[in-house]
Amino acid sequence: MTSTEPTTLPTIAFLGAGSMARAVLTGLLKPEVTVTGGIRATNRTTAKAGELEGIDGVTAWATDVDPEANLKAVAGARIVIVAVKPAMVPDLLAEIADSLEAGTLVVSVAAGVTIATFEGLLPAAVSVIRSMPNTPALVGKAVTGLSAGTRSTPADLELARALFGTVGDVLVVPEEKLDALSTISGSGPAYVFYLIEQLTAAAVAKGFTPEEAAVMVKGTFHGATSLLAASVLSPTELRRQVTSPSGTTERAVWELEKGGLKELFDRATDAALARARELAGN
Repeated sequence: MTSTEPTTLPTIAFLGAGSMARAVLTGLLKPEVTVTGGIRATNRTTAKAGELEGIDGVTAWATDVDPEANLKAVAGARIVIVAVKPAMVPDLLAEIADSLEAGTLVVSVAAGVTIATFEGLLPAAVSVIRSMPNTPALVGKAVTGLSAGTRSTPADLELARALFGTVGDVLVVPEEKLDALSTISGSGPAYVFYLIEQLTAAAVAKGFTPEEAAVMVKGTFHGATSLLAASVLSPTELRRQVTSPSGTTERAVWELEKGGLKELFDRATDAALARARELAGN
């Protein structure tokens, strides 16, 4: 879960401040988090960089008006978070490589870009960790996968764990599992939203207004996940408690099983994994 303990982190630079980077940055602005030396951030446009101006402890530059923006951001930074689009990564790393100090930790948030790619383009004295957060980071409920590089130390990994711990749970996995993790926790919020869409549509088809359906479905999902979080019981046992023998829920679950819901999730996540590997290959 999101850490509420006091956390102290060294100077951090965000290269690319899109939605995911903003979510992580928001976690660093919590009262219990201290970033010594402050947070630097770059974005491609003045408008986007301007959205960060005025935030205490954050210095932002726009690369469209300041060609030295990325170099200014990484100067003296202990942690550099690369959060640009995957296709932009090689050029960005080539740009900053000579400006990174020995011992800098570079954390990738670029989907599909391997640790080997980062390590091949950065100096040997710079360590790399690859991360895979998900969108609930926006509300401090992320699940972030972390994979250590060949040059990263246990201290580097703990630093990354503390950083992403400000926005949710953290799992450390070998890099070969990171793409698979992305098909579950990375894409998982979309699966949940899709189920909510479909259950809402089913409620409307049964005569409820969209507003009534939203109250029922959103409340049910929120209540069920809150119960799961608060309970020591497994999802299977919690489901059984709702499923009375020969009752309505049992009949509904039987239809879901007959329709091959498990196999459908297997195929969906396999397809996502295949696509992740295609992107990594490119």
